[in-house]
Amino acid sequence: MTVENLKTEAGSEENGPRFIVVEGPIGVGKTSLAKRLADSFGGELILEHVEENPFLERFYKSGRSAALPAQLFFLFQRARQLEELRQSDLFSPVRIADFLLEKDRLFAEVNLDREELSLYQQISEKMEVESPAPDLVIYLQASVDALLQRIARRGISYERNIDRNYLEQVTEAYARFFHSYDSGPLLIVNASSIDPVHNDADYQQLYQQIRRTTGGRHFFNPAAAMALA
Repeated sequence: MTVENLKTEAGSEENGPRFIVVEGPIGVGKTSLAKRLADSFGGELILEHVEENPFLERFYKSGRSAALPAQLFFLFQRARQLEELRQSDLFSPVRIADFLLEKDRLFAEVNLDREELSLYQQISEKMEVESPAPDLVIYLQASVDALLQRIARRGISYERNIDRNYLEQVTEAYARFFHSYDSGPLLIVNASSIDPVHNDADYQQLYQQIRRTTGGRHFFNPAAAMALA
């Protein structure tokens, strides 16, 4: 099935998910997958603009000293984007986002000390952002080794300072978060063994699974299934 076939099929489907979120740790490929899904669904793409955060490079270089401003910048940015989404036309096309607002708290707990986290919580509670509920969340999992390889391959200068220990903390935080996630349909994808961004066969299998996922918790790992066959 070609990409054009996928677009046609998606366009003819009225009862599929209208708001899809792709999530996962740094380097797992969530933004690239979100872009590819938006193309297939003919939908609107909503991306967090990491490159706009003026504190991020300093955070990766010096850690704690820039953690709070970097975190607050992302909180304000994500809240603004989701508020605009909530107020927009309900009959607009399918929307694909590469972030959940809830993940902001996840990173805050990893990056901030106790006093900073308390301040962050106070600010977050005052904002009272109403985030629209996704019809489907796609959680991309990958090993730390795979994440390090992908981060190195994409060659973003400020990401060179990301170390293994930090990625381990982030991946563990994601695992804990999605272990108890029950706010809607969840598709957990083993992104260590497949490449739905660059491999068309992997992408087409995943795309079909996304269209079939309407509720509950599901796991997508075709590579493991083939190994057992």
